Amino acid sequence: MASEMSLRLYGRPLVVTDSGGKDSAVCREIVRRAGIPFEIHHNLTTADAPQTIYYVRNTFRKLELEGVPCFVNYPIYKGQRVTMWTLIPMKKFPPTRLQRYCCQVLKENSCRDRFITTGVRWAESVKRKNNRGVFENFVSDPSRKIILNNDNDENRRLFENCELKGKRICNPIVDWLDRDVWEYIRSERLEINPLYEVGFYRVGCLGCPMAGKNRWTEFRLFPTYQRAYIRAFGKMLDVIHAGGGKTKWRTPEDVFSWWMEEKTIEGQISLFDMSDWTKSNKV
Repeated sequence: MASEMSLRLYGRPLVVTDSGGKDSAVCREIVRRAGIPFEIHHNLTTADAPQTIYYVRNTFRKLELEGVPCFVNYPIYKGQRVTMWTLIPMKKFPPTRLQRYCCQVLKENSCRDRFITTGVRWAESVKRKNNRGVFENFVSDPSRKIILNNDNDENRRLFENCELKGKRICNPIVDWLDRDVWEYIRSERLEINPLYEVGFYRVGCLGCPMAGKNRWTEFRLFPTYQRAYIRAFGKMLDVIHAGGGKTKWRTPEDVFSWWMEEKTIEGQISLFDMSDWTKSNKV
């Protein structure tokens, strides 16, 4: 159904978004077996582990030999190419669980006016259970957003006939549990990111605030990324101070300790102490 709607509304095949994780591997296989035309898109976050990058490259190479179009989308912010390390100084505050601007810029700005599939699952969080459906459309007017959770939803007809331009989303495994994902991977012998084989349960951006205490393990395994964040925080402080701003942080290491939620660091501050954040969020 999503494929038919993509071809009818946009005149282009369905897009399978691939983060390099286990859910993406399952969605990729489901769409492949459906026998429909599709493309694969990977959003380069610039903060993924090397294993993820190599896995995606290898996967794309195999798919392209099968005739599947594969694309890597590079993040753009304010008209210029950015990375996680250049984005932090531009934003003037670190990415946090409350302000995940990194996801918005590095992962969610691509595939505009396309019909895409994602590996979003309700089991991942209560918020997703309450706000994500099997079919979604993203338009500028929130009142016109439609979410369909089952085939009997009375809005289904309205959604299929909607000609509004915007990003539409199909979440084919939205109701799968973790065990469903792993059983499918094992039964179909799918090749997955090697990070899972060394104990990782998620393979997103290294140091992501959503990973909680696992961030320390990630930085122990990939210390170069810790140094990259600290350098970015140093540049962030330079930008803030050059503009006349003041911070309770004295060094980039102070920012990193706060960001990692160490409670014993002197001069701890919150986002509400950041003038740029309070202005942008009208606090």
